Amino acid sequence: PGAASCLGCHTVAADAGPVAALGSFSAEQMVTAMQAFRSGSRPATVMNRIAKGFSDEEIKAIADWYARAKSK
Repeated sequence: PGAASCLGCHTVAADAGPVAALGSFSAEQMVTAMQAFRSGSRPATVMNRIAKGFSDEEIKAIADWYARAKSK
């Protein structure tokens, strides 16, 4: 369910849109970014608030889903 909510803004495949395509990142990069958004150490407009709604386990599951989705 967490990964599905990301698809409202993010795509899996790389494109020229204004929001990062999550398929261009490794699972580890996504986990690091989400944790940084959640802690406030990475500047954000809305991702800091969104990231606070996910546990570490949920963030890892979302990152793993995107990593698998890009390889299909």
